[in-house]
Amino acid sequence: MSYKLAEIANKIGAIVHGDGQCEIESIATLNTAQIGQIAFLANSKYSDQLTTTSASAVIISSKELENCHTNALVMDNPYMGYALVAQLLDTTPKPASSIHASVIIDESVTLGENVTIAANVVIEAGVVIGDNVSIGAGSFIGIGAKIGTNTIVWSNVSIYHCVEIGINCSVHANTVIGADGFGYANDKGKWVKIPQLGTVIIGNNVEIGASTTIDRGALENTIIKAGVILDNQIQIAHNVEIGENTAIAACSVIAGSTTIGKNCIIAGLVGINGHIEIGDGCVFTGMTMVTKSMNKPGVYSSGMPCQPNKEWHKNNARIRKLEALTKRVANVEKEMTTDKD
Repeated sequence: MSYKLAEIANKIGAIVHGDGQCEIESIATLNTAQIGQIAFLANSKYSDQLTTTSASAVIISSKELENCHTNALVMDNPYMGYALVAQLLDTTPKPASSIHASVIIDESVTLGENVTIAANVVIEAGVVIGDNVSIGAGSFIGIGAKIGTNTIVWSNVSIYHCVEIGINCSVHANTVIGADGFGYANDKGKWVKIPQLGTVIIGNNVEIGASTTIDRGALENTIIKAGVILDNQIQIAHNVEIGENTAIAACSVIAGSTTIGKNCIIAGLVGINGHIEIGDGCVFTGMTMVTKSMNKPGVYSSGMPCQPNKEWHKNNARIRKLEALTKRVANVEKEMTTDKD
């Protein structure tokens, strides 16, 4: 697979500087790129590599053009250009190339056109699978589930009964969608299971990372809206709702019945409490613990940064004395007030 530089420019909306007939076969970093490869500069700290790169072409902004000694594609957002070129030159194979002989498909399943299914997949009764869907080896699709057109399901994914996944989605390996939420009642110390009677509804253009778990709702549904991107190893509990185009990084956890707005950014290892509301445009930095509703857009942080062990012990000892110090200050303020009187 190769493209002329002018072809790439036309596809990504960039302006060619240099030889538009230059052949591009793959993409690489400025530091490692060779002839036939295209690189990009989106971070100014790598600007010095622009003068030494061996790339056949680079994607840059106009302000970097004077330092460029090779062919260039100029655009306002070079990182977006990189994303678009990476899509164009993507060589990732589909999870399957045909319908394997070992696949078990119930006779009531509805298959669209050009569906491919790898080995040892099980698809139960009433499932509806759209056109151009590809399902990886060892995956399970439960009764009544629906998978939209052009969606890719990688290997060993479990999609429980009645789950609905939209079009152009990607579900990576070992993910579980629609398992029971963590619902129990306590009867004098004994846990009594509450059947989870809702399902999971996933919108269009959603990407779900590897080993992520999205629980089905208890009564209402768990809802992931269009354009959401989820990293690996995320836990989303029952009845959670996540708004359009929100991004969540690895190992974050969201407790049950919480609503998260659209265009939020949630970094790694964030913990969000249940039964709260997060408004549109909220950003939570890594390891933030969210215990109450946040309805105002902005950047929120908590947690303790890493520090030398001796220093941490010293500070921790001081924190244990904070209550006593607070009382002493209160007494001093009270005495000062009394003296003024």
